[in-house]
Amino acid sequence: MRAYGRRKALALAFGVLAVATACSGGAPPATTKSAMALSPTPSPTGEQPAVTLTEAAGEFTKITVTDDAFRVRSRDPALREALKGRLRMAKDQLTGGQASLTEAAYLSTDYAPHRYRWGAPTLFVPRFAPDEKAPWFSALATRDGRPTLLTFAKSDRWRLSSAAELLPGQELPEIELDDDGYATPVASDDKTITISPQFMGPVHASVAETGSAGVTAGLLAAGPYTTEVAEQIASLREKAKLDGFSYDSIFSADNFPVYALRTSNGGALIQYSLSRNTTTNTKTAEKDFIPVPDSARWAIKDDDKVVRRSLKLTETHQYATAVPPLTAPAAASVIAHDGALTRASGN
Repeated sequence: MRAYGRRKALALAFGVLAVATACSGGAPPATTKSAMALSPTPSPTGEQPAVTLTEAAGEFTKITVTDDAFRVRSRDPALREALKGRLRMAKDQLTGGQASLTEAAYLSTDYAPHRYRWGAPTLFVPRFAPDEKAPWFSALATRDGRPTLLTFAKSDRWRLSSAAELLPGQELPEIELDDDGYATPVASDDKTITISPQFMGPVHASVAETGSAGVTAGLLAAGPYTTEVAEQIASLREKAKLDGFSYDSIFSADNFPVYALRTSNGGALIQYSLSRNTTTNTKTAEKDFIPVPDSARWAIKDDDKVVRRSLKLTETHQYATAVPPLTAPAAASVIAHDGALTRASGN
């Protein structure tokens, strides 16, 4: 979806930043406790929350251990068919962007996806009321030695929804915790931060397509997953034109879930996903074949290296972005990312 198609939805977010820029000062945020490593203790006061620290710790272990078991490889060809059945079982414990990313990881490796090495998590469990219908929690853990922010969501059961690695040089902002170690969720329409969670995906999509020239310029800091993507798209579009092709690449928030935690400075840590759909078409349709990237050949019929008329690539990307409070307005920063090509088609 192009930026002009988002303008109505983004107008509020853009206006919020304008108001924020005019703000000066404000009450300082209350002092909060730092995030605690995995050592859950029961809450001594109040009613039991929808998800406890102990339950979250157990679900983190169960899902990551099960995922690892499904990814065990075998060199025995006779077991290959059995390995294929693991994809269905693996997807049963996934939701959101993780479902399509994991499916691609299996299919692109002939059902032998990479096995992760997980470290102990630091939990960020929102204090939800006992009747909360869709509780979730986040965890920071090393994945193959790299800090990765995970989010688990519950409907009929717990599933892994998001995973994004902290970018080099980035640190997780301090998460606000109460006296019992529980975090505070941020409402989708929260107006105390420069970008409300409900607008985070559309804002990022617009910046990734239009860069510093769009209506959302200044809402997100420049970088490899924002303005530099827009520059890449512009460059590839121009190159494709010179080569006799048409090229376009569009980001969309789709119906991916969004999760947000209050940070100790009054801002928010927002976790969300985007899809990227890139289409290349020939203009002459005779001898100008479109090359298929190596990363997409697993999804193209007969492992073709070229297609004749059209090539469509779909990627799924997951992010975590630190969003400042209105009392200290600034560009939000993408601090974590993971993503891959998840579908491809051509003719």
